[in-house]
Amino acid sequence: MGYRHSREDILGGALAVAFDDGLSQLTFGRVAKRLGISDRVVGYYFPSKDELVGDVLVAVGVQLQQTLAPVLGAEAVDHLELVRAAWPVVAQPDADAVFALFFEANGLASAGRQPFSTLVPQLVEAWITWAAEFFQGTPARRRTEAEAAIALFDGLLLLRQLAGPDSASRAAGRLGVADLR
Repeated sequence: MGYRHSREDILGGALAVAFDDGLSQLTFGRVAKRLGISDRVVGYYFPSKDELVGDVLVAVGVQLQQTLAPVLGAEAVDHLELVRAAWPVVAQPDADAVFALFFEANGLASAGRQPFSTLVPQLVEAWITWAAEFFQGTPARRRTEAEAAIALFDGLLLLRQLAGPDSASRAAGRLGVADLR
């Protein structure tokens, strides 16, 4: 009996395709080719492309949360404190590919493309909920601080993607997120 791929193997192949080719190019055929299997095997574990894309986005988000959790150990007073703690981790070349996928998903969602227009708002809500746990205060204040932190992160990271690391570093310094150099 030949090797049987698991759902995790297929998801790993899908992540590799997404990082190499982008989310808009993620297909059963590309994943199957990457793994040397039939696209029917991909379809067995992921009955729809929407499910495959959703699981890829969730996997990227979980990976990023695991990376950030150690630097976000204590409750932050406000959004700037949280962003200051996390900025050195996210403003790294090895994180750029993760955020490139995130911004691609955002663009596809903004253009009304499914499954992105359904999935991305859900992911953003999940991020706000997750980030709110790192703040002090009432639930309403925690949520507002999380929204502000995510807005600040997204702006700086988009600038990093489009204008480069030096531009993002200067902006982060001016906004009080990082030391001015």
